[in-house]
Amino acid sequence: MTLRFRLALVYTIIAFVLIATAGSLGVFLFTRALDGQFNSRLIDQAEYVAALVLPNPDVQPGEFRPSGGALIMVFDSTGREVTRSQSLGDLDPLIIDGHQELANGIGVRGLVQPIEMPGVSGLNVWIALPDDSLEKAKASAWQFLIAALAVAPALMLLVGWFVGRYFLRGLASAARVAERLDPSSGSIPLPERQDEVYRLLEAINRLLGRIETQKQSEKALLGQIVHELGAPLTVLKAYLASASTRTGDQEVRRAQLVAEEMTFTTQDLMQLARGQMDLTLALHYLSAASLRERLDRLVPDVVYSGDWNVMVLCDPDRLVQAVRNLLANARRAVGPDGHVELYLHEEAGEVRFHVRDDGPGLPEGLGESIFDPFVSGSGSSGLGLSVSRQIAQLHGGTLGGGNRPEGGAEFVLVIPSASTLDDEDPEVPQDQQAHEPQDRVAWQG
Repeated sequence: MTLRFRLALVYTIIAFVLIATAGSLGVFLFTRALDGQFNSRLIDQAEYVAALVLPNPDVQPGEFRPSGGALIMVFDSTGREVTRSQSLGDLDPLIIDGHQELANGIGVRGLVQPIEMPGVSGLNVWIALPDDSLEKAKASAWQFLIAALAVAPALMLLVGWFVGRYFLRGLASAARVAERLDPSSGSIPLPERQDEVYRLLEAINRLLGRIETQKQSEKALLGQIVHELGAPLTVLKAYLASASTRTGDQEVRRAQLVAEEMTFTTQDLMQLARGQMDLTLALHYLSAASLRERLDRLVPDVVYSGDWNVMVLCDPDRLVQAVRNLLANARRAVGPDGHVELYLHEEAGEVRFHVRDDGPGLPEGLGESIFDPFVSGSGSSGLGLSVSRQIAQLHGGTLGGGNRPEGGAEFVLVIPSASTLDDEDPEVPQDQQAHEPQDRVAWQG
């Protein structure tokens, strides 16, 4: 439910309650006024009859012809009829006040008005007028109010929705821009009117500016840390490699693997600091077997299956980094005695790398968040999966994963097959441009 609809609904409910209250009070007062006017007419007719009767108390029946179609009966204090109007005929109305239905179905409203006459016992006049038009007017007023209460909310809701859409158009436009906005690429355009929406968007722009400043500071700090770690790690790897070759000591070999692990972690940190759009792909057209040789040196005890003779168009350094992260996570999850398999095959214009293990699988509830930076399910730094997905996306591919029915986890890294790229560019982000037309092609974000 959108904001403008909620606002229109709230104002519609408020307006409906106000209209119902004011309308009911207005109709009630209107009907009371009609009753008052009708009673005034009855009193006027009664006074007219009294003026006729007072001069001659012995007036014979049938001699009254008052205006307005009034029905008249004059009777004394004992209830004996003195005279009546011709229009009343032989009908005998009940001598009561208020609305009456006469024998012939005529609806009238009457009242009894005393007539004071000197020397004559009290006379009373029963005077009545047809009240059909009065009742119709009152019924019409209430019907109009009910109809208005039935139609007005729908009209108010519709009008409120369009009015809200007009006045909140700046906010809706800003929301569409914000959905596509990268904090580093600019700010949300401000509307011309400096109202509440203007102040809200202005505050959001200031917040985006602070976020970008903080982000750049963090990137600079992270890059500096990685730079400071890179040089000593390189020297340490060289010393350990030399010592491992000379002595063949397994402890030195394990230390060498730890140093290599730290080197890959620093590479992941550097990629995180740069961001996906700052990465450069150097594409080569080569056999997948050459990738396998490098992976076999980086992550030992992996079973390779599938067709490794397929040709792949990729950045070998980046793709090896992505698959190596998946293999390292799997090896870390299963332990020294576990089984890790890398299955490769080509189908439907895609090259698919399946990394499978027989470990405990992914923790429940992580879902897609497993690919977020610093989220780990295997005790690692939490960068490997995030970096691997970025690399897959840069190649125009995807990376997904989950638990296998038979146990363990499986991650599938997919990139477009080289056969689908013979006549077209790789599926890389639109803002990346080719620079080297031969077998080594670079895309810079």
